[in-house]
Amino acid sequence: MKFLYNIFIQLLIFGMKVFSLFNAKTKKGIVGRRQSLHIVQSKFSPKEEVLWMHAASLGEYEQGLPVLEKLKDQFPSYKILVTFFSPSGYENVVKKNTIADAVCYLPFDRNSDLEEFLNAFQPKLFFTVKYDFWYNLLNQLKKRKTKILVISALFYERQSFFTSYGRWFVNQLQKNIDWFFHQTQHSYLLAKSIGLQKSSVTGDTRFDRVKYQKNRDNHVDYIKEFIGNEKAIVFGSSWQAEEKLAKMIFEKDQDVKLIIAPHDLKRVNNLKAIFPNAILYSDLKNSQTLESSNSQTLIIDSIGLLSRLYSYADIAVVGGGFQDSGLHNILEAATFGVPVIFGNQYKKNPEADDLIKSDGGKSFEHENEAAEFVLFLLNNNEELETRSENAGKFVSEQPNSTELIVKKILSL
Repeated sequence: MKFLYNIFIQLLIFGMKVFSLFNAKTKKGIVGRRQSLHIVQSKFSPKEEVLWMHAASLGEYEQGLPVLEKLKDQFPSYKILVTFFSPSGYENVVKKNTIADAVCYLPFDRNSDLEEFLNAFQPKLFFTVKYDFWYNLLNQLKKRKTKILVISALFYERQSFFTSYGRWFVNQLQKNIDWFFHQTQHSYLLAKSIGLQKSSVTGDTRFDRVKYQKNRDNHVDYIKEFIGNEKAIVFGSSWQAEEKLAKMIFEKDQDVKLIIAPHDLKRVNNLKAIFPNAILYSDLKNSQTLESSNSQTLIIDSIGLLSRLYSYADIAVVGGGFQDSGLHNILEAATFGVPVIFGNQYKKNPEADDLIKSDGGKSFEHENEAAEFVLFLLNNNEELETRSENAGKFVSEQPNSTELIVKKILSL
């Protein structure tokens, strides 16, 4: 099986290089990997001890970051490396202030690349987030006596581990991973069923992140003035389906304010066509702009505001759930005691099911059904207040995952 796995890696590399000729995102990943070795060699010396977090993309990075921050406090002498597989994760983080000394793409999982990369520093502790496993990397790290962990681990039935050919992959995890920190009891039991015994249930670290966000200064200029005395709906990371939903609400209720933050800023022009009288956030130079426009809709054409915008919402509609692109972060809204509405395609988001069970969120197959429910909430204050309380309580009562994880790491 190891031979077949290495063939798969070679085919993956070849496929990505071919696809990069037609896809800009894939091309960024290919080009970025050529720079990874230079980045670590320029930031670290071969004898420097490094704490290393790997995340497939931005969502996993956000899950792992609270743990990385706490571990930095525990091991102040260690340098910090963060690697990504996805260009979206890398590009978002490398442009921000980060606690990492180096941020780069994870090299392709072939031994020749990995050995050269790992010789540039001393990896003392490595953790991957959720389920991004690269088996040659794990073997190379274990040879170097690196402590290897999985943070916010999430096992589900359709993974290769639970197939007739999955035993080799399970064996790789058994011999290399020092501990699994599971998000859910279900994941923990699935892992136990295939012999992965070194594990515990510690919950989802994203709850720690959003609890912290709630207690920060969440002020955003002009938003309070835009909303005035009306109720407000924030459409976070919207795709076409959520924008269609917003239009339905716009046509039925003229007394609610709509704040739309598209997933891709390229959609701003589409939104302007759908809502011709909308204001662009970038045009708000002073409160007089708001007074003269009297618009019902505000389009957010700036990045980095969404998590704070949810603090102004009465209802949140979070994008990605009406198609298979993946549901975006619903916890950022729920932490502020905001009921969350989303599509029903969220199979890899167990927190969505739990939020629904708590009556702090609700999913729908079709946009028109979601629009009807939002209108119902807008006209039923008691129901809206109850669901708001449920959403906030759902987040606040979650365990402090980061504290549990770090405590266990220090004991290993």
